[in-house]
Amino acid sequence: MARGPQKHLKQLAAPKHWMLDKLADVFAPYPSTGPRKLRECLSLIIFLRNRLKYALTGDEVKICIQQFIKINGKVRTEITYPAGFVDVISIDKTGENFHPIYDTKGHFAVHPITPEKAKYKLYKVRKIFVGTQGIPHLVTHDALTIRYPDPLIKVNDIIQIDLETSKITDFVKLDTGNLCMVTGGANLGRTDVITDGERHLGSFDVVHVKDANGKSFAT
Repeated sequence: MARGPQKHLKQLAAPKHWMLDKLADVFAPYPSTGPRKLRECLSLIIFLRNRLKYALTGDEVKICIQQFIKINGKVRTEITYPAGFVDVISIDKTGENFHPIYDTKGHFAVHPITPEKAKYKLYKVRKIFVGTQGIPHLVTHDALTIRYPDPLIKVNDIIQIDLETSKITDFVKLDTGNLCMVTGGANLGRTDVITDGERHLGSFDVVHVKDANGKSFAT
C-alpha cells in the first residue's frame, strides 16, 4: 500500500513531451514540487542533459548547475526544478537565454531569445480577488501573486512583468484579432489569430481561432 506522495517515475510513464528514450533507462527524474504541474513542466536535468547536451549524466548536470542557471531571474540549484511554458532560462557562463515553448507536436521546443527579451516574462491571469483589508490581488498561471494590479486587467488577459522589479509593465486583453498560442488539448502548440469568443456561464468559455492557412477551430 502506498504511503505518502509519489517519489519515483518510470520512463514509460513520463510525459510524452519530455521525449525520453524508453529503452535508455528505467527511471525518469521526478520533478520537484513547484509552480508547475508534472505534465506541464520540463525538469532542468532534462533541459541541460537531453536538450542542450551540456551534460551526459545526472552528476554532470549537478556540476553544470552550480549557481549558473537562472529561471525568471532567480538562481536555481535543484536539478529537478520544474521549468515550464515561456519561463526565461538564463545561463550566465554562456550568455544564452531560452524559452521552453510548445511545438505543433505538443513537445517542448527550446527557443533561444535575445537578452532584451530575457528581461521580462509573460503571464496569463488566472484569478483576481480582493484579500484582507480590501487589497486587490492577481494570481497568474504559475501561482505568482501580485497586489494592487491595474483595475483594467481581467481574468485570461496576458501581463508583462519586469523580472528585476517584479512590476507589471504592460498587458494585452483577450480580444479578437490578437495572436494566441494554444497551451492544452488536441491543438496544443498552435499559434493563431482569435476570431471570436463565446461565454458560457457555469461551463468553459470557447474561443474560435483561425490559423495562417485559413482553417478555423474552437478551443
